[in-house]
Amino acid sequence: MTLTKALHYISEQLSAIYEKNEADTIAELLLENITDSKKTDRILNKDKELTAEQIEKLSQCLSRLLTHEPIQYVLNESWFLGLKFYVDKNVLIPRPETEELVDWVIRNIKFPFKELNILDIGTGSGCIPVSLKRKLRKAEVWACDICNEALAVAKHNADNLQADLNFIHLDFLNEQERNKLPSFDIIVSNPPYIPQKDKETMQQNVLAHEPHTALFVSDNNPLVFYSAIVDFSSQHLNKDGTIYCEIHENLGKEVSEIFLQNNFTPEIKTDMQGKERMIKAIKL
Repeated sequence: MTLTKALHYISEQLSAIYEKNEADTIAELLLENITDSKKTDRILNKDKELTAEQIEKLSQCLSRLLTHEPIQYVLNESWFLGLKFYVDKNVLIPRPETEELVDWVIRNIKFPFKELNILDIGTGSGCIPVSLKRKLRKAEVWACDICNEALAVAKHNADNLQADLNFIHLDFLNEQERNKLPSFDIIVSNPPYIPQKDKETMQQNVLAHEPHTALFVSDNNPLVFYSAIVDFSSQHLNKDGTIYCEIHENLGKEVSEIFLQNNFTPEIKTDMQGKERMIKAIKL
């Protein structure tokens, strides 16, 4: 099977469950991983034959993809701000809006880097703290998560991408546990914020494969993590400190109100699609 035929075959198979453009993109990602070659090289060598080993891997990966398993989990890799992160079923796949959140943090920093303490709450793959540490080498960066398996993934990425971070395993909703943490200048989080009722409208590849504890909260208290972050910040956010969080696109007003009631000045930011997906809150 040549590279050209392999590309068409993968795209054709995936078109049964994906739109054509998405199927084509996944096919390119799969071939790049299998052949360890860039798109331009594959175009120049379009008639090159795949080895028996490559064909076997293609078949195995395609079988998983046809069950709606995301390509990032199949390949155990996901790109975030130009860095390649290892991902598996224990962590969320990094999203473009989270890249926007990290960029917002970096663009708004006013502290001297060498005096900056940063905390990422619910770190998952570690994409947020690793990216921040890579940009702000002199900053002290902490990351916490309730899931030991997620922390193992984050530590792997930090080691692989040469980011010296402080990791801690804790349940952030437990007040006693979170009070073990020191004080910070910046707190960042992409917490669980999707109400359980929203499952009905979500894509199958997300519901069937991504960790629900990192996605969903109770319908009765969907803002539980923001309340905990505000409570923690009353004692652990330094003067002139700032909080940055991702939010549910339909709950921006409610999240803002939590911050306003606790002497923070909130600012909501839209993502590239025009959705209210981020909030910044400055401590008064």
